[in-house]
Amino acid sequence: MAAADAAAGTQRPEPNHGLRIFLIWLPIALVADLLIWFVWGPHLPPGDMSSSAASQQFDIRVMAVMAAPVMAFVLSYGAYALIVWRHREDDDEDGPPIHGNTRIAATWIGVTSVIVLSLAVFGTVELVGPAGAGAGEGNTPIWTPSGGTLLQVQVIAQQWRFTYRYPQFGGFETTSLILPVGQNVQFNVTSLDVIHSFWAIQLGVKADANPGVNDVAYTKPEHTGNVEVRCAELCGLWHADMTTAGQVVSVSAFNAWTASSEVQLAALTKNLPPYSLTYDPNSVAQLGKAFQQAGLTGAGGGYYGPQYAVQP
Repeated sequence: MAAADAAAGTQRPEPNHGLRIFLIWLPIALVADLLIWFVWGPHLPPGDMSSSAASQQFDIRVMAVMAAPVMAFVLSYGAYALIVWRHREDDDEDGPPIHGNTRIAATWIGVTSVIVLSLAVFGTVELVGPAGAGAGEGNTPIWTPSGGTLLQVQVIAQQWRFTYRYPQFGGFETTSLILPVGQNVQFNVTSLDVIHSFWAIQLGVKADANPGVNDVAYTKPEHTGNVEVRCAELCGLWHADMTTAGQVVSVSAFNAWTASSEVQLAALTKNLPPYSLTYDPNSVAQLGKAFQQAGLTGAGGGYYGPQYAVQP
């Protein structure tokens, strides 16, 4: 009995594992958040070419900063458990039974609830706020940008091409998406046949293109550069090839481009249907046949081929 008491007296006390894990986790979480915000964050997609793209990049940075400490804790706890509580030779003794820990449970529930509710509030504010979603708002948008006249650009999707109509410049239509820097843009997105999705990647704009529906999306280009446009909705055999290129250019270059396009495409423009937010697919099909018979339809269908696009 005395020997057992002596052995018990020499046994080392159990360390404070919770404090140890916390001290390991804290610097890792801080370093991870600093790297995400200042180093990785400015390079996250979709970039900052437009107001909507910059807003989405900010959203991703915030969510990554909130998620990194959680991931760091899981990894720190797992590594600590593997090292400290690993099985050792000549140690077959089972640890003390665990009957629950109210403080740990309450902390876990409290912290995770705060994270989830904070993300819910943040996401709601960003979606409702100016162009936060970067997506179509239907034909009755709940938010419109302020300041200056909106540049109207109609996005017309069809198998398997996007064309762009500029109603403020005579209503000409082209396969080139050209936008001026520093001006608010309203995209009016529709389709002539099946469901498509207009995705201007670098602009952070994505809006469904449904036949008979005008889907509105807003953005403000803030830097010049190239824009890649893709269809983000499976729309048929050549869906993967439904891509076009766009550019954000200076205001002077844009004005010169619209002026030359309006003149050079005048003969085609007068044969187009009158500008409307949506078009009757049947009448458009008849127009397409007429254009085809006249040799004005390029490969892939549509009003006319890319050879009629006027570059800035």
